[in-house]
Amino acid sequence: MTVAARDLLDEAAAGALAKPVRAVLTTLGTVIGVAALVATVGIARTAGGQLLDRFDELASTEIVVRPGPQVEGDGGPGLPLRADQRILRLNGAVAAGSYASVDTGDALVRSVPIDDLLGADELALPVVAASPGLLDAVRGSIAAGRWLDPVLDERAERVALLGAGAARRLHIDRVSQQPVIFVGDEAFVVIGLLADVERHPDLLGSVIIPEGTAVELFGLRGPDEVIIEAAPGATGLISRQAPEVLSPVDPDRVRASRPAGAASARRRAAADINALFVLLSVLSLVVGALGIANVTMVSVFERTGEIGLRRALGASRRSIAGQFLLESTLLGTIGGMIGASAGVVIVVSTAAVRSWTPVLDLRLAVLAPVLGALIGLASGAYPAGRASSIEPAEALRSGIG
Repeated sequence: MTVAARDLLDEAAAGALAKPVRAVLTTLGTVIGVAALVATVGIARTAGGQLLDRFDELASTEIVVRPGPQVEGDGGPGLPLRADQRILRLNGAVAAGSYASVDTGDALVRSVPIDDLLGADELALPVVAASPGLLDAVRGSIAAGRWLDPVLDERAERVALLGAGAARRLHIDRVSQQPVIFVGDEAFVVIGLLADVERHPDLLGSVIIPEGTAVELFGLRGPDEVIIEAAPGATGLISRQAPEVLSPVDPDRVRASRPAGAASARRRAAADINALFVLLSVLSLVVGALGIANVTMVSVFERTGEIGLRRALGASRRSIAGQFLLESTLLGTIGGMIGASAGVVIVVSTAAVRSWTPVLDLRLAVLAPVLGALIGLASGAYPAGRASSIEPAEALRSGIG
């Protein structure tokens, strides 16, 4: 390093630390920008990892059994009633439930209002027949009341559950007073409200009745599909055995498979998350760079007299510009180091609170000081150019005035 370069570095360090408040403000811009970048990418990847892991868990343990293609031609039922009870005998089957869309003709659904101020709207809501095991198979939760049980199914009781959306449209938010709904001319007592499901989200907008009730009232011949929750690693075995269990005479009448499009949906989710990383990171860097440029420009205006004096004593435009560039780069580097540390702490703390596994990009954390230096260099370019263009006489008059 030459003496002139060493002197320039000393002057830059002295200028950067001459006013601690200004130095803190300038560094704060970099700290916020880099910390936001590290924290945003880390938290997004951590949350994204949890999302994709959850998606993989659902996709890797779910099996859907449907009638084979040839069943549509002969008109016979492809799946037997109470098919889930047969599936649960298989080793590795954690939960199973049958699902069927019920053909109610043109029948509309209406409620009997508990409150006279609410009207009994007639709605075209889908009606679904479910077996007692469907709630566990779709990983659902009940908001109020209870789910179907085998006794209600076997006795074909006139009871129903409402998905969250259907309950909202029918103005039913509790079951303690045993509200009644009508599907056409058939009355059903609402015994439960479905809060949420992880599979088959159409259930949230449907009226759900027992499978046995659908057989007696609407002539249901068999379920449309059987949803199976398998133990990890057992999906292949159950997929091979399910057709033989449900249709021993002709296993080809039944088809078992994982949900279609699971791999492509996972890729789309990963691509969306990665795009979010890029967008948030760029916004964070822009905010940090603008903060540094703003504070550095204010610094140039404050030190106009100093710049004029140095120019009058023989300092070149290049040395003036170099000093401000070094100041902003030095502060950017320090800010990058502090910001990286702060970002890592934020990611780890957030993951700890949410009981997640933190996912950190160590390359980004290591390169953060370099990134801070580049941000400082780029942000200080325009203020440094302005400082180098100041004429000594005008600067001295401005400083004296």
